[in-house]
Amino acid sequence: MNDQDVNTEAWYCSDESIKGGFDKEFGVNITWDIPLLNGYSYQFFKNNSWKPSVSNGFFGLINLGLLKQLFNEPKAVIIVHGWNYFTHFMVLMLGTLKGHTICLRNDMPLSHEHYKKGWKQKIKKIGLKYFLFPRVDKFLYIGSQNKIFYKSYDIEDNRLVSCPYAVDNDRFKAQYKVIKPNISSIRRDLGIPQNDKIIIFSGKYIEKKRPLDLLQAFKNLNNSNCWLIMVGEGELRTSMEHFIEKHQLKQVILTGFVNQSKIAEYYAIGDLFVMCSSLGENWGLSVNEAMNFNTPLLLSNLTGCSEDLVIQGVNGYTFKTKDVNELKEKMEEILIKNSLTLHITSQEIVDDYSFLSITDNLKKLL
Repeated sequence: MNDQDVNTEAWYCSDESIKGGFDKEFGVNITWDIPLLNGYSYQFFKNNSWKPSVSNGFFGLINLGLLKQLFNEPKAVIIVHGWNYFTHFMVLMLGTLKGHTICLRNDMPLSHEHYKKGWKQKIKKIGLKYFLFPRVDKFLYIGSQNKIFYKSYDIEDNRLVSCPYAVDNDRFKAQYKVIKPNISSIRRDLGIPQNDKIIIFSGKYIEKKRPLDLLQAFKNLNNSNCWLIMVGEGELRTSMEHFIEKHQLKQVILTGFVNQSKIAEYYAIGDLFVMCSSLGENWGLSVNEAMNFNTPLLLSNLTGCSEDLVIQGVNGYTFKTKDVNELKEKMEEILIKNSLTLHITSQEIVDDYSFLSITDNLKKLL
């Protein structure tokens, strides 16, 4: 954003992810191997919570210094990512009192809301509609499902701004350009014949991601010319290993955690990227990553980005979440029957989901 002449500063409520450490869902210690603080101004604010952590719910982030800075700061466009912490909620509630333009960027898809029932959901809807949303100037929607989520609360079109979820497309495309001449050697090192097809899964081995659905579908596919590489780590690894051993699946590779600088090698050799997630997968940014390598897609219909990033029969398909038979059939359509037209590629589609698109749209708010 700063490179595009949008003077930007980041305010951080925690340094947990910057420092790295034990990730509960991956189940391993993680330190990111790409720079996260280069090229822009930022501030870290003391967390005054009695149980300080992004993992400890609403009161896990209480940053009184940030709230004080809110009232000392000259008028600005302030973008708040969600309302699930005390600090974020209070910035949304109080920001307009100082004359700031308050923008909310939340990733909730309407399709997931239909599955949420009970009194807590009713209270949330009342709180958002009558207390929180009236205090927000602009709603930055990440995709079509997120947009209609806001529309379901009667948010007017002039308060809605497209701010798509994106990854660093330029970095991934540059990596692909370097790796492409070496794809044969990467396959050879993994023991995969040059003409065999490779399915890529990238994500945590957790229930939300439903990795066992993919293993079941791959078993049912039963094709000796297809491989499945599951990039990730997590609590379901033991169950996955038992399944692989029980069914003697020789052509499945569980990589373990792969950091950002190395993950491009797996995307580059893939013939199909699969995400079979259920509730809680509000978008699925690893889909964006894979698309920079021109990989066809097969996404569950509850993956939040499925309506935006898949053109049915062109660059991929969607399937009904948890439907292992349909997942297997669509894998067969893409890998064996070559049914995709590919007249619009994944790479061409993801070009519209970029940092530049975000910045261009935010400039209109200044």
